[in-house]
Amino acid sequence: MMKIDFVWSFIYEQVIHNPRVDEKFDYEKYEEFVNSFIKRIEPVWRKIEQNIFDYCEEITGLKWKKEKIPVYVIKISSIMPISDPLTIPIQFQSGKDIFLLSPERFIDMMIHELIHNLLIQNDKEIGDYFGFILEKYKKEKFDTTIHLLVHAIHKKIFLKYFDEERLNNEIKMSSFYPDYKRSWEIVNEKGEDSIIREFKNYLAGLPKEKA
Repeated sequence: MMKIDFVWSFIYEQVIHNPRVDEKFDYEKYEEFVNSFIKRIEPVWRKIEQNIFDYCEEITGLKWKKEKIPVYVIKISSIMPISDPLTIPIQFQSGKDIFLLSPERFIDMMIHELIHNLLIQNDKEIGDYFGFILEKYKKEKFDTTIHLLVHAIHKKIFLKYFDEERLNNEIKMSSFYPDYKRSWEIVNEKGEDSIIREFKNYLAGLPKEKA
């Protein structure tokens, strides 16, 4: 059974993330802040966790290779969320502004990165899919193209387990990043099922390894 392991690593925060923000590192305050946030999100996530993992497999035809995925919860960073190692900051510093994630927004970002993580785990199985799609959408920016499948999968998750309002909020927040905004526009124009079908058709055409 798949499971997320929420982790705070003071070394990871202090060495990688804290030097990029104005805030001075304080071990005790940071640990308390992060653990308090984890206590808020964990029970919410556990209710839907297995459903999300199963649905990702159903949508893509791919399988999770790891039974447990560590999610590094960072107190504050100027680095965007990362898929591997899967890392989500609770607070994000942009210039002098600091933005605090709600538990819902944290979970939505985590699901986005989990979808990336599923594709990373299945690197051999998907072959040169991203080369294929980058060629097909060569007029689009790199970040736009590589997020088409991720956003298509995420849209189906939003509509099945959350609601359209939450999906629209995700699209609205993505509009601050032009490449992400354009990616969502293409997904909504073509349809998420069309993009996922294109992906699965590509996989079906890959040569099969002999046993």
